[in-house]
Formats: sequence, C-alpha cells, structure tokens
Amino acid sequence: MIVLALACGYVLGTLPSADLAARLALGHEADIRSMGSGNPGAVNALGQLGRSWGAFVLVLDIAKGIAACALARWMAGDGAANAAGTAAVIGHCFPMWNGFRGGKGVATAGGQMLATFPALIPVELVVVAVARNLRSRVYGLVCAVWAVGAALWWAARLPNLWGPEPRGALFFSAVATSAVILYRFATAPSPDDLPASAQ
Repeated sequence: MIVLALACGYVLGTLPSADLAARLALGHEADIRSMGSGNPGAVNALGQLGRSWGAFVLVLDIAKGIAACALARWMAGDGAANAAGTAAVIGHCFPMWNGFRGGKGVATAGGQMLATFPALIPVELVVVAVARNLRSRVYGLVCAVWAVGAALWWAARLPNLWGPEPRGALFFSAVATSAVILYRFATAPSPDDLPASAQ
C-alpha cells in the first residue's frame, strides 16, 4: 500500500496545471515552456497569462501536494503521507509524460507542508516576509527552516495541528523535498538556454 501511495503521489504531481492553463488561455498549441522563463509554474503563468491564470496554476499545484498526502495518509498512514508529498514534488519537477521537464516544485511543496506540517506554516510566512528581498535565495532559507523545524518537532513531539504526529518521516521528507527543489533551482536554464521565443 505504501508503494501504491507513493506511485499515486508521483502521478498526482505530474498533472500539468501550467500547460492546462496555457492551452485554456491561448489555445491548444500554446506551450508555456516556450514563454517567459520557460518554467511551467505559477510565477511564469502569472507573468505570461495574467493574474487569474497564475492563481489558477498556483491553486492546482498546491492542491496536488495536499491531495497526494491526504490520499497516502488514508491508504497507508502518516509516514506514507510524508513520503507521498515528496513523490508529488518529484512528479511535478520530473514528469514522465513531458520528458521529465517540469517545474520547480515550490507550490506543490507548499501543499505538502500544508498537509503534513501545518504547524510550521506561520514560521515560514514570517521567513518569506522578512527575507523577500533575497529573491530566489529565499527558497533555500525556507527549505532550511523546514528541515530544522521538522527535526525540532520530531525531537520534542510538538503539536502539529491537523498534520500527522511529527516523526522521522516528517524530517526525511522535508530534507528530500528540499533537495529536489534546490536542485531544480540550481539547474534551471539560463536565458541563453531558452528558445528565442521565450526570451
């Protein structure tokens, strides 16, 4: 059941929300990967398609993370919920249906955090507000706070609102998801690597 839950999490993560938005907004031939930054995520959708479509992509990407964790928790328990959240982020970043060319996983990871570590959300919002001028580096700080917070909650067995009881799975999934996101940011194409239509 755990393996099945992880597979479901990955498949949910691969759902192409930004591609769907681009095609609904501009027509069937539209390709979000050839527009703006080339990233199939909410920020690029917002810049290229407008606020409404950007919000549409953001909500769907967050929902993917929540759904993956909730389904896995129902299928196989708390540990599977944490792992399936990471699987969803991997699916978003490396979707098999798109040649493993996906987004950066930030919004889907946000859904994972909402489902499995809601107690940390207020802390992360403060971190983002204080460090917003760090631009992309803020994500590294958010990931570090997520991993450290998970370790503290696990060690002290602190309350976690509606999320699973903090255990090792919370920490290891936070580290794994953070590693995937930071890898995607480190390997994101530079403007010189993008098609001419995307520059």
